[in-house]
Amino acid sequence: TLSEPLDIVNFPTSPRSRWPIECEIIGDIIQHIEWEPPEPEPFYQASGHEEEPMPVGEERGKVVYSNDPAIKHHYFTFSRFGGSTRPERISTSQIHTSDVTLEFESRFESGNLQKAIQVGIHDYELTLRTDMYTAKHTQWFYFRIRNTRAGVTYRFTITNLMKRRSLYSQGLKPLLYSERAAKENGVGWQRAGSGIRYYRNISQARDENSDSATLFSLTWTLQFPYDSDTCYLAHCYPYTYSRLQRYLQRISSNPTVMSFCKLRVLCQSLAGNAVYVMTITSRQANRLNTSSKKAVVVTARVHPGETNGSWVMEGFLDFLLGDSEDAQILRDNFVFKVVPMLNPDGVVVGNYRCSLAGRDLNRNYKTLLKDSFPCVWHTRDMVKRLMADTEVLLYCDFHGHNRKNNVFMYGCSSRGDASLTLKERVFPLMMSKNASNKFSFKSCKFRVEKNKEGTGRISMWKLGIRNSYTMEATFGGSTLDDRRGTHFSTQDLKSLGFNFCDTLLDFCDPDKTKARDHKIKSYFCHFVKKKVSAAHHSLFWVITYSHCSLLQKKVKKKKKRLKSRRERNGLQPDGARSSARPKVLQRSSTSIVRLVKSPCCSD
Repeated sequence: TLSEPLDIVNFPTSPRSRWPIECEIIGDIIQHIEWEPPEPEPFYQASGHEEEPMPVGEERGKVVYSNDPAIKHHYFTFSRFGGSTRPERISTSQIHTSDVTLEFESRFESGNLQKAIQVGIHDYELTLRTDMYTAKHTQWFYFRIRNTRAGVTYRFTITNLMKRRSLYSQGLKPLLYSERAAKENGVGWQRAGSGIRYYRNISQARDENSDSATLFSLTWTLQFPYDSDTCYLAHCYPYTYSRLQRYLQRISSNPTVMSFCKLRVLCQSLAGNAVYVMTITSRQANRLNTSSKKAVVVTARVHPGETNGSWVMEGFLDFLLGDSEDAQILRDNFVFKVVPMLNPDGVVVGNYRCSLAGRDLNRNYKTLLKDSFPCVWHTRDMVKRLMADTEVLLYCDFHGHNRKNNVFMYGCSSRGDASLTLKERVFPLMMSKNASNKFSFKSCKFRVEKNKEGTGRISMWKLGIRNSYTMEATFGGSTLDDRRGTHFSTQDLKSLGFNFCDTLLDFCDPDKTKARDHKIKSYFCHFVKKKVSAAHHSLFWVITYSHCSLLQKKVKKKKKRLKSRRERNGLQPDGARSSARPKVLQRSSTSIVRLVKSPCCSD
């Protein structure tokens, strides 16, 4: 069984991260202000005339930045605070004040840029670093640029992307952060760029016999707002391990919050970075009352490049740790186990998908290799011990999605048990009502696929958690309602955490009166179904929410032959109906589905 959570973790004065010893790190502390654009930022509208520059490489260009780590082994060995002990190399070419060449840098937390080649006066060809100790997974980018010139149109082309499809083909714009804009105008990350095009590399398209992996390029043009500015470009809003540590440090210094929140270290990562777990619940005078509460498990950032998952997690925690009445109700009725960052090593080094084991942690929840995959092994073990103490009502892992817009969920359908039919769809459907301009129920899927059995979602479902989900937040934005065609901001992502809490309240409303009414309706439904079954007539399975008609579209139906009126009336002459036949189901505008004469609902 689970032991009582330990007292608060003692954080260092300033956040510290352990790096593989091969990594060279600059001493600069990188922080960005939060900012909400006054209006939602629109998608890029392609003209159809965007250029597709052909990669030329070092032979015809000038290398102005190179960050090739001196990796002695093809696997992780040791780590230390600050990374390599060697003197910091000069990774950029010498740039004079009169030179117009941009100065690149990515040797900081979550940074990812391996090489920059100047192929024109204002044109740069960029190469991203693959996930450490792998030759794959290039998608996440985050780097710094200095020596900018205002009013000049620069072109950037990333030439080694590996995904065939991308939201950059659907209007996604890169992110730009200007330090001068932040200091002088309070403006943070904003969407920027024109001439955006995602395409297969032309040289490879011509060489069909090439054995090399198919690579794709992303190109865009950009004008910087100020001369001699320090700017950053990123795939999504960065959320570093150090930022999480600062957030948890603020929580730990709040006595009110700490009265119902316990923070401890679940385990150490491969590099020795702490994986934190939070236990959030109201402290009952009677321990029996606490142990009778159901549990909810929420995790995020198993994929380090999916920073949007961390912003959703921060919104979730802001709500749950807040002083609202709804937050108090949630804490009074549930025990929350929260792991806000499952893969801190990957986040620190700027990986997109893997840990320092060179593997995707979200395919290794079934592992027995505790030392190789400590983060997911200890998370699964914690859930197993939690389930020995109480019922785990719901598990959800927050992710980011790079090919589809909107927010949606993946769940697990219980095909073997008719009493559970469609029930896994209820929470996502309710979420779509609470976030109707961001969450797409239509995009949700509930298949249990063989190649996904190592994921957190399916592993927790197989442990016995019926409501086990992955929630995917797009890197792009919304195609729904009043937000159609606009990007998500950090506040939009955080609001999804609020919506998640709202939906949990709706899903498990603790109102005793409603619970009593539900028992009465359930008993009556059981009585009616028993009577109908005795008469050897079928009864349609329905959901008690009127707006669940969407769910029925997900059920595969056999093609029906249209019957004649006489056949529908039981082959009785003159349209006379058999008195024993039940009436046709009708939907009312209320939340209960009724028979014409006898009300009924599903379990």
